[in-house]
Amino acid sequence: MESLRTIGRLARESGLSVSALRFYDGAGVLVPVSVDPGSGYRYYAPDQVVAARLVASLRRVGMPLTRIREVLERRHDPAAVDAVLDRHLHRLEQGLADARHELSRVRSLITLEEPVPPTTVTVRGPELADALRAVRFAVGSDPGFPALTGVLFDVTTGAVTRVATDRYRLAIADVDVRDLDGPAVAAVVPAAFADRIPTTGEVAITIDAGDVTVRAEGRTLEGAVIPEAFPDHRRLLPAHDRPVPVDAALRAAVAGAPTRTVRREQDGADCAVAVLVPTAGGVAVSGDGDGDGIGVDRAFLLEAFDAGGEGQLTLSLDGPVAPLVIRSPRSVSLLMPVRLPETGFA
Repeated sequence: MESLRTIGRLARESGLSVSALRFYDGAGVLVPVSVDPGSGYRYYAPDQVVAARLVASLRRVGMPLTRIREVLERRHDPAAVDAVLDRHLHRLEQGLADARHELSRVRSLITLEEPVPPTTVTVRGPELADALRAVRFAVGSDPGFPALTGVLFDVTTGAVTRVATDRYRLAIADVDVRDLDGPAVAAVVPAAFADRIPTTGEVAITIDAGDVTVRAEGRTLEGAVIPEAFPDHRRLLPAHDRPVPVDAALRAAVAGAPTRTVRREQDGADCAVAVLVPTAGGVAVSGDGDGDGIGVDRAFLLEAFDAGGEGQLTLSLDGPVAPLVIRSPRSVSLLMPVRLPETGFA
């Protein structure tokens, strides 16, 4: 027993937090060699220090859990590990290429001498309404962050992406474009204005500098966009990893699970937190609202489930500090986990 590492010592030697080590245990990535049946304390073998450091390094470069597990399982096969690392490096390089493209667009906008022409996009009203329902729950209300009190309309040739976030959750939904006249544009529309947009027939939305105009059902709505910058939702999207189907049983388990009251670090507000526990085959909900796992505001999670609508719904967990991802055929929602108080440092 003297040669074994406690979870606290392994945390210090590896650079991983205690909560992260607990998560990787539950996910089957880094399992202790023994657990005291009385105290529940975890003990790790000396050779697991290197494995833990590997996990820490790979997570720092954003490698998802499935690939980390593959590296650990095949770490004595250099060719296999190189193949995994090369695939991940290619993904990072592609992300960098996308970032360069976007920054080039920014530079062109800054140096553009002529005024940017207006953009008019035409979409189907029912699809636009579905997209608003999918993101509306995540709109913020803090006047200190004006952009978050609106809905982002990100217009490209293929889709109008609607995005909302209040810093604790983020929701994204796409609407197919029927017609586009003008350059790609992004504008933050006040939520109250978005709520008034007609929901039948075709809807034409014109964004011209600081103004937005909607024509539908023989009506015209005019308003002003919110001038503050909206967070880059593409940068916030994590790698899709270990999707778990969300069925009626999981919804019911979350709805009926015991909660613990935890104070959010971001705003000091108390919230009722359910604890999700990753398993080798998916995810379970803590039966006592305590223990190891990922804390999430239960009301937020249930709202995200509802916003996903009908059809296949999946939940992804990728660590105790990474966003939870809820995907459906029509939308994507992200929820920031709530940090659970550390216990059991032995």
